[in-house]
Amino acid sequence: MNDEKQLHWLVRPSTIRKLWIGFSVVLTLVVLAQTVIYVKGYFGFDAWFGFGAVYGFVSCLVMVLIAKLLGLFLKRPQDYYDEPEQIKTSEPSHDKVKENSNGV
Repeated sequence: MNDEKQLHWLVRPSTIRKLWIGFSVVLTLVVLAQTVIYVKGYFGFDAWFGFGAVYGFVSCLVMVLIAKLLGLFLKRPQDYYDEPEQIKTSEPSHDKVKENSNGV
């Protein structure tokens, strides 16, 4: 318990558990509010019970999967930004230092 007090409050396991419970309760109440509040659908199927929650979840899931798929094609090697070994180990020549100091 002493280690948990040293962590930032947002990364403590007890806080994460409370946030999950709180968000689940709020989302459940929002979906259940549709039993009391009339939702007029423009296309028919968007008036179904819980459509907004299901649509939002599926949309988020599709975006995450597309991002993972894009990551496979766009990722770079871990040492992508490292300098090549030749540049790291080579000593600058005196001629180049003189050229750079003269502004040429």
